[in-house]
Amino acid sequence: MKSEIIVINEERDVTLTAYIQDVNGEFGFAKRPAMLVLPGGGYAMCSDREADPVAMAYLQAGYQAFILRYTTNRKGRWPMPLEDYEEAMELIQSRSEEWHIDTDKIVVSGFSAGGHLAAVAATQAKNRPAAAVLVYPAVLKDIVDMCQPNMPYPYQNVSNETCPCFLVACRDDKTVDITNTLKMELALAEHDIPFESHIYSFGGHGFSTGEDWIVTNGVSERVPNWTRDSAGWLKEVLGKLTYRGFEEPEQRVSLNADHAPVLSIACSLGHIRKQNKEVQDLLKPMYEGMEMIARARGYQLEGLYAVLNKNTVSEIMEMLQMSPKTVKEIDAVLHGMINEL
Repeated sequence: MKSEIIVINEERDVTLTAYIQDVNGEFGFAKRPAMLVLPGGGYAMCSDREADPVAMAYLQAGYQAFILRYTTNRKGRWPMPLEDYEEAMELIQSRSEEWHIDTDKIVVSGFSAGGHLAAVAATQAKNRPAAAVLVYPAVLKDIVDMCQPNMPYPYQNVSNETCPCFLVACRDDKTVDITNTLKMELALAEHDIPFESHIYSFGGHGFSTGEDWIVTNGVSERVPNWTRDSAGWLKEVLGKLTYRGFEEPEQRVSLNADHAPVLSIACSLGHIRKQNKEVQDLLKPMYEGMEMIARARGYQLEGLYAVLNKNTVSEIMEMLQMSPKTVKEIDAVLHGMINEL
């Protein structure tokens, strides 16, 4: 493994630490995913406890790891931290060949104030990450304004363009109230953004990876599980890295594919029914199957449609026990049709 510290802005003490692992040779792949770590510290500092220990956890999971020590209050104000993030992402992308990185699989993880910065990156940045890991993130007005006034409140900016998010917090956090994580969850759910959340029973604030040699207060013995769980979730979102390279992402992570550029059986029933006549004709076998169920069980057909409205076409086809060959053929045709959003 190679390491390098790159000065992004000398005047503001902004640096990017890079930890680069080998590829090829005994490894059967040419590129790795990347994790950009944003430590916390209330925008007054960048915590060492939320830097290298986090990077090492993701290095073990196969990532190239980077730590951004961004502009803090003593050197500058918002939007400088976001500008530092953008510059760091552009640097990682520009050196992706040298650092053996798949540019479609660059993730950001942030803690507390760094979680705020990561959440802004996920919702508003020019260089959006492929996914974001938000650990006790500050997203609500009271705590964000205390760190620095006039910064965004990320939960308000969640949209259909927001990347998938993994959230971690403890119920008894007295520094960044658990409401911050809950509000972010709700915003993600309202926009059908894939997410996973782990809220532990106790552990307070600033537990980093949760290991005994890091934490300064008592934490649930399950708190350290979050790093492994997040790496597992990222395999589902980005595709698992194996000795042959990346596998396909797990389709079930997304609620549906309603916002994809083309149609597929991963679209919801409600969305697919809004498409043109050609699509409806293609799905005639599915509709006929639903009509048979409605008649057999004495249901109103429109009522059955309403109940299954959020289910994907794939789930309904599975329920109807349609042949895998037919399902595959229909999906292939759908992939050639533009999604009329």
